[in-house]
Amino acid sequence: MERDDLPTLRALGFDDDELRALGLWEPATGDPADMAEAYIRRSKKRDDLATLRAHVRDVCRTATSEGTKIRRLWFEQRSASKAHVRREEFEKATGAVLDGRSKALYVWKLDRLSRRGMGAVGLLLDEFEKRAARLVSVTEGLDSSQRGARMVIAFLSERAREEAADIALRTKAGGDAHKAEGRWPGGVVPFGLRCPRGSGKLEHDPVEYPTARRIAEALLNGDTPAAIAEELNSERIKTRKGKQWRAQTIIHLAQSPSWAGLIPDRERAKDEFGNPLDKWHRGGNPLMGPNGHPIKAGKGVVTFAERELILSKFAARSRPGTAIGDRSRGKRKAATILTGVLRCPHCKGPMGNGGRNYRCQARINQGPSVCKGIATLRERADEAIAVLWVNHILSLSPDSPTIHAIARRWLSYNDPAKEARKRAVSAALENAASRELRLQKEFFIGGGMSEAQYEMLRADLSAQIAGLKAELAELSQEADLTPLMDPEALTDLWYSAGIEGQRALLQAAVKNVTLLPPKFKGDRTPILDRLDPEWRDASENPAVDAAWNAWEERRTAFAV
Repeated sequence: MERDDLPTLRALGFDDDELRALGLWEPATGDPADMAEAYIRRSKKRDDLATLRAHVRDVCRTATSEGTKIRRLWFEQRSASKAHVRREEFEKATGAVLDGRSKALYVWKLDRLSRRGMGAVGLLLDEFEKRAARLVSVTEGLDSSQRGARMVIAFLSERAREEAADIALRTKAGGDAHKAEGRWPGGVVPFGLRCPRGSGKLEHDPVEYPTARRIAEALLNGDTPAAIAEELNSERIKTRKGKQWRAQTIIHLAQSPSWAGLIPDRERAKDEFGNPLDKWHRGGNPLMGPNGHPIKAGKGVVTFAERELILSKFAARSRPGTAIGDRSRGKRKAATILTGVLRCPHCKGPMGNGGRNYRCQARINQGPSVCKGIATLRERADEAIAVLWVNHILSLSPDSPTIHAIARRWLSYNDPAKEARKRAVSAALENAASRELRLQKEFFIGGGMSEAQYEMLRADLSAQIAGLKAELAELSQEADLTPLMDPEALTDLWYSAGIEGQRALLQAAVKNVTLLPPKFKGDRTPILDRLDPEWRDASENPAVDAAWNAWEERRTAFAV
């Protein structure tokens, strides 16, 4: 029997003899109090494997000196300062401690754990303290279970947060300077171009450029993106990643300023609180220099004038509210239930809205050379999936993960204000915890206030934090599951949800639904028998008759 983390350890470059010496060869067993999780984070690619192996050795030496065995080592390369970046391995490491599988979490240094400040680290320490667990920072010699260690951890966490802000500022300043000088800012180079290492300039890719220029000339001639994609696919010409061409791929390519050899000035995406994300909106405009002209990054597949001509042709064929030529439009209202869920039986790809029908998207966008396609009336497919959904939900136990997922999705859709308030309270709680730490730092280290003033401000902040925690606990209560247990209530819930609500309810219960092809031309097999759903969990149905009766009564009432 081998350790679960053995593939990770070998990928880091450890041989079997060293793993035995470090105590990382045999699976760790015993009392959770004698075991610990080890979390290693690589923030930059310049942290080579030799550096990471040194981190692991330091952690193992400290654990051995304390009589603790490393139950599992968790490794990932993720940012620790960005709230929107999900760190799966970090969540698993802390989850193992919170679940009681071990009683300690070892990190090489606190900034390897988190750069989001005491607002995040403090909440983690609260949960550890409830479970008599501890956080250990190896190089800083800190153990959260020791007296006074929490205050030091708080200061170091805030320092790591400030360092992250400084790094981000320096990185942005350097990137802006490079773009102003016409140097390629990095990222994926558009099809048909390449950027030799160290040059900072775009040039024609000898392999891709002929196809890219062919696409450009076809667009200049007025050919539609769908027709171009079909022609390329029929000739078995693939994209850079070896996939089929799509109309939307060609549209995105033509709208990119980089395809014209220009520096893009793209708008960065932000979350609901205005914090920047690691995403940028597609398309964008060229970055203009002081002289009012676009800044060039080298050669392009098209010229600036050709790009403007192509975009004007797109705009001439577009209608207000469509995806082509109208990038300022809002999100369109949902019109179908099964979009994103229904699958074509031939290519296994998605089926989408095609007027009165659901149609294979590969057939629409890439042509018959990719998939011969399939279609079905939208109205009858929507009615059939409603019957299948109601029957399946009634077959599940109240403890089913799907039931709770539906409750969460329905709460998010049906009461978005509550969900938005929950996110806002969480952010406010982190901010208040950070302000409490700065207050303590100012009093104990800065000496800039009297004890009476400190006590007054500390009491106000403590009351604010307690109130936010209580509100967050109230907002986090599980939704009422009663309507999901009763056939009539469940049927009423489905009908009253509307298209967007029905989508949310359906996608919480099903992974996908395959539309089975007809057995022969003119096949009259009921659509209910041709929809093959892949449920997120399955169970026997104890209430089929009741569900069918409730459904028929409701359908009859609506028909009248």
